[in-house]
Amino acid sequence: MDLCHPESVELSSGETEELQRIKWHRKQLLEDIQKLKDEISEVFAQIDCFEGMDHSRMAQKEKELCIGRKKFNMDPVKGIQYLTEHKLLKPCAQDIAQFLYKGEGLNKTAIGTYLGERDPLNLQVLQAFVDCHEFANLNLVQALRQFLWSFRLPGEAQKIDRMMESFAARYCLCNPGVFQSTDTCYVLSFSIIMLNTSLHNPNVRDRPPFERFVSMNRGISGGGDLPEEQLRNLFDSIKSEPFSIPEDDGSDLTYTFFNPDREGWLLKLGGRVKTWKRRWFILTDNCLYYFEFTTDKEPRGIIPLENLSVQKVDDPKKPAVLPGALQPALPRPENQGLQDGWRRQGGGRQTRVLQDLGRQR
Repeated sequence: MDLCHPESVELSSGETEELQRIKWHRKQLLEDIQKLKDEISEVFAQIDCFEGMDHSRMAQKEKELCIGRKKFNMDPVKGIQYLTEHKLLKPCAQDIAQFLYKGEGLNKTAIGTYLGERDPLNLQVLQAFVDCHEFANLNLVQALRQFLWSFRLPGEAQKIDRMMESFAARYCLCNPGVFQSTDTCYVLSFSIIMLNTSLHNPNVRDRPPFERFVSMNRGISGGGDLPEEQLRNLFDSIKSEPFSIPEDDGSDLTYTFFNPDREGWLLKLGGRVKTWKRRWFILTDNCLYYFEFTTDKEPRGIIPLENLSVQKVDDPKKPAVLPGALQPALPRPENQGLQDGWRRQGGGRQTRVLQDLGRQR
């Protein structure tokens, strides 16, 4: 059987040129496709890089926000200053007020302390903070419950007076027609707070009856009296359920020690009595706080880590613990010492701390 071989086909010069043109075009397309693939790969790499940077920035921002909350709970003015300097808050009353109103991780005593200051910015923040509350369709006791739960009233009468004036103005704005004037709302609000104390303070033996509450509030409505039914409703509400007051007392440092940078057992050399004692240490906000027990709420002392130098010192008596302890040496004139668990100026000191074999995180 004879095999048939295809005969070679001769192309015309025009067809040859067309074939060459197609091959060249194909080559260009393949090169363009490869360039697109390379560009797409580069774009994806940049996206991954940006996502990583965004995640890193978010993590850093969250860390700075946590530090800002801790600083606020210990010193409200310095805390707000830190947050504004790190662009976590705008230095305006509305932004600061929203931050305090949300109150995430904030000590309510510290909120009250900040709102009670007389600086122009603090007064603006107080007004903006009160404006964050919505009192529409609430009776006065209900509004007071909401307001007094958002912070803890300071002890100074002038500060309380400013806060209650702002509250009364806001309540009347949200509930027009309930009271003849903001002065009526202001006086009655104070009367309700006093009634709450008289009815529920265990140290008060003389519980005022409803008639005395009515007598206390005669003539406060532009010289006239408020409806007795309105006063009865307010009186019964307070009598059946006292105001819920935030329990933190300003010395509670729980928020400060939440999510520390490191924590664990260390051996600390005593100041007056030169003996090594095992203490629970927490590192946060460039400070070492040490406790006798892990369950203690307040530290035995604070070691600021600002403006210090660190050097190794040999201690042959403690070779099994750490061959060379860390000895922070605080400069004398500028250093901050300790007093009742808080920082104070002056009194240069050295603190020797040895790493223990206990748990660290």
